[in-house]
Amino acid sequence: MVLVSPRNPLNIGAAARAMANFGLPHLHIVAPFAPTWREARSAVGAPELLLNAVESPNLAEAVAGCTLVAGTGTLTHRKPEQPVVPLPALASLVAQELSRGGRVALVFGSEKHGLTREDLSHCHILVEIPTDPRQPSMNLGQAVAVCLYELTARSPQPEAPRQEPPTSDAAAPSARLDLLAGVIEEVMRAAAYSPHSMQAANRHDLRVMLRRLALSAQDTRRILGLFRRILWRLNRLSPGSGVST
Repeated sequence: MVLVSPRNPLNIGAAARAMANFGLPHLHIVAPFAPTWREARSAVGAPELLLNAVESPNLAEAVAGCTLVAGTGTLTHRKPEQPVVPLPALASLVAQELSRGGRVALVFGSEKHGLTREDLSHCHILVEIPTDPRQPSMNLGQAVAVCLYELTARSPQPEAPRQEPPTSDAAAPSARLDLLAGVIEEVMRAAAYSPHSMQAANRHDLRVMLRRLALSAQDTRRILGLFRRILWRLNRLSPGSGVST
């Protein structure tokens, strides 16, 4: 569970309490507002969970080891770039990812504006919480509780764990996708692909596209090697390198 820049200590406490209710122990807080975070940690109901929560300066770091990152929100006033998954369908996707050894993060935005477009560029899917159009936004604590109830109620019965070697189709963790996006961006700069003013937009689009492709860890490793080789050649052939073209 990942909360991005929460502002209300009561909401943080309610989210933690819901996690404790449904047996989820791992909470990440991204860029917390210090006074709010200190107050929330003294909340009753789930003190150990809050004390053991991991703080991260940004969402990329919080979900670095995750192979499926699900952002949450409504479609009101939003044109999603990620595949949209109805909340009732999330449990089967989570179960499938966990069964192949992946790690899953469920991400909630701040009370003020929810997840931003930048936040969602780190997400593989957008989970739609169905709400009435007349009141599309939900309280953060309530949204967490609703999502966790759906996950718990619809999750298949756990089977006995099997010791199997990792498969070649294991999904690439988020950190590796960001690393690949960074190398591709370097190649684009070396090739003068677009003006400097477009670099931020290119960076965003790369993050979204790589997650949409659902690359395996093995494919990501191969593509990373390919683009590193291309970058090496472009740098050798650049003006001033002493290599004739």
